[in-house]
Amino acid sequence: MFGIFDSKDAKVNEAKIFFGSEEATNDNIVEIKNPYSKKVVSTYPLCSVEDAKRALEIAKKASKIAAKSSLSQRIAWLEDVAKKLRERVDDFAKLIVDEVAKPYSFAKVEAIRCAETIEITAKELINLHGETIATDATASGKDALAYYKRVPVGVASCITPFNFPLNLVAHKIAPALGAGNAVVLKPTPEAPACSYALAKLFIESEYAIKDALSLVYGDAEVGSELVSNPIPRVISFTGSAQVGRIIMQNAGIKKVALELGGNAATYIDKDANLEDAAKKCAFGSFYNSGQVCISLQRIYVHEDIYDKFAELMANETKQFKVGSPYEEDTFMGPLINEDAKLRAKSWVASAIDEGAVALAGGKEIDGIFPPTIMTEVTDDMKIVCQEVFAPIVSLVKVSGYDEAIEKINNSPYGLQYSIFTNSLKLTKAFIDDAEAGGVVVNDIPTVRFDIQPYGGSKQSGIGKEGPKFALEEFTEIKSVVIF
Repeated sequence: MFGIFDSKDAKVNEAKIFFGSEEATNDNIVEIKNPYSKKVVSTYPLCSVEDAKRALEIAKKASKIAAKSSLSQRIAWLEDVAKKLRERVDDFAKLIVDEVAKPYSFAKVEAIRCAETIEITAKELINLHGETIATDATASGKDALAYYKRVPVGVASCITPFNFPLNLVAHKIAPALGAGNAVVLKPTPEAPACSYALAKLFIESEYAIKDALSLVYGDAEVGSELVSNPIPRVISFTGSAQVGRIIMQNAGIKKVALELGGNAATYIDKDANLEDAAKKCAFGSFYNSGQVCISLQRIYVHEDIYDKFAELMANETKQFKVGSPYEEDTFMGPLINEDAKLRAKSWVASAIDEGAVALAGGKEIDGIFPPTIMTEVTDDMKIVCQEVFAPIVSLVKVSGYDEAIEKINNSPYGLQYSIFTNSLKLTKAFIDDAEAGGVVVNDIPTVRFDIQPYGGSKQSGIGKEGPKFALEEFTEIKSVVIF
């Protein structure tokens, strides 16, 4: 057992600014409280627009040095950071628990995944190359030698969310730095110490490129400067669709990579393994308190097996331990803040007023909004048609695949969908029919391997994450012709 939080033993994590490789702070200190214990666990210095400008100017100068650095140095840099992170997995897991109340067992998994993401990026750098072009395909090009290569963009602004405060930072800064860019990172205000500790590993590495990474904290004004300023050539953002729209409007002529919201759904076919499906769906619905872009929110179940599946799903949900994130066997802790909890409660209450029924959960217990299964829902209820980002899932009875896929696709989002079936015909149909960036067969849409391309269609975003694919986002093609 990792142990229950004890305020007497608690250490307040102090995050600082990095203006390039120079550490700094100010007098405008913000305190972060653990969502479960309500104890102060971290502090950070709130930055200004001028701080953001300073960081960008430093990055602009450093990008010239970074672009000329050797690939061997950058690979060694990432490998060194990953190695040191693995040596301190428990420390980083504790930071995640402290700041966002992710249960310790899952926080530890995230810390390990973060190291893996950086390691995979280091390996993928070897494959970051161009190719020769057959200019002699036309008579005018018979005497030319032509090829293209990938080059760093220069400066990247990276803005990250709270739900994976370590691994989603790595998904941006590792490929951006590895490709030879300079980066200004603005992490989520909810988890400053996680980003600070990771940035410190990068900056203090013996292989680090001086001033290539800066770290600032701030509100919308700071974020707006990082987006609209002419210095960065790439904006990489993970967060809400609403903020994504604002970024698109203000970025100007830049490369923009947006990983936005989702409304993940699955279809349970009548020939599926119901016990396996119920177990996986319960996990996918309530993992990280539903605060995942690909958290399972809608489950469409064939009418022939609906009642049986609903019973199995409810029974699986009852097995989860809900409570202190500091206990190793806790499955689910609290939502990130009081506003998120009130929003979940109001959406469920609204659905119930409109005729929905809570098969499980629905009411706050000991300050935590519990795993909640809703039935008798309609397509226009908020808990069905909007991104809920809370531990709420809806079960919907359908006549079969055709009705299910129509309802699944009836969403402005298109991040990841899944199907549970033993039919090869339905599997092939679903792969083609699902309007999403990713599809999963016989598992939850919440599945994500860090090596894979990850990103959605429609309002779920633009561009792809995953080391190989992010490296393309953080580079551009330079075409060369020699006579």
